Amino acid sequence: MGSQARPAFRERFDAARPVIGMVHLPALPGAPAFDGDREAIRERALEDARALVAGGIDGIVLENFGDAPFYPESVPKHVVAEMTAIAAVIRREVDVPLGINVLRNDAEAALSIAAAADADFVRVNVHVGTAATDQGILEGRAHETIRLRERLEADVAVLADVHVKHATPVGETGIEQAAEETVGRGKADGVLVSGSGTGAETSLEDVRRVSSAVPDTPVLVGSGVTAETAGDFLEAGADGLVVGTALKEDGETTNPVASSRVASVVAAARDGVSGDG
Repeated sequence: MGSQARPAFRERFDAARPVIGMVHLPALPGAPAFDGDREAIRERALEDARALVAGGIDGIVLENFGDAPFYPESVPKHVVAEMTAIAAVIRREVDVPLGINVLRNDAEAALSIAAAADADFVRVNVHVGTAATDQGILEGRAHETIRLRERLEADVAVLADVHVKHATPVGETGIEQAAEETVGRGKADGVLVSGSGTGAETSLEDVRRVSSAVPDTPVLVGSGVTAETAGDFLEAGADGLVVGTALKEDGETTNPVASSRVASVVAAARDGVSGDG
């Protein structure tokens, strides 16, 4: 499939500015914290996905959150196999757009899983440039990722982080230039702006700066969204929200999804959109 035939990221969602919820997988087989129960992992993933949909979510990202310490770039084949099996179950059972993120930065695996499971998009933490992280120095591989998508003929959008969380950019590239290069030279279909870490609030000023730098590209907030802040991010120019911690029981990232908390964030986002006037 040529790139001209690929639907834009926005067209994959029913909502004008979607709220996308996280399915944070527990430790998968092979990870230090794996508890030995594959079936429990799959049941938990599906329960979380259903709870997200019950709360009114517009899309889902499946992520191997429990696999710390993370492989820097290439994850083992068994991780790809487990995530593909789980993604396929969610794809069959839940009717909202599905995204894949393979931590820490395995875009090849994410694209492969997405293509096999008929997912809609992937998240790539370091798509262009270089970042210093707790996994070491990570370098963007946009040249490989975009070409792989064409070879796989995958109808999969690429969302890329700009100055990604849990990392420090190498060099003096400002966030506006980083966004422009991620889209213009890295050919990303959308970008994400986040805070310093999981659950950390994203800077409203960063959202404004990135939205101004790439006005024709979807800009999503990638961390720290709550029912109280959702409207502020949308007012600052965000085109969508990726939410994890705030949707979990008691606001704990590793807890199950609480559909009531999902409904609160979704309602706040809808109010923010309707209030654009």
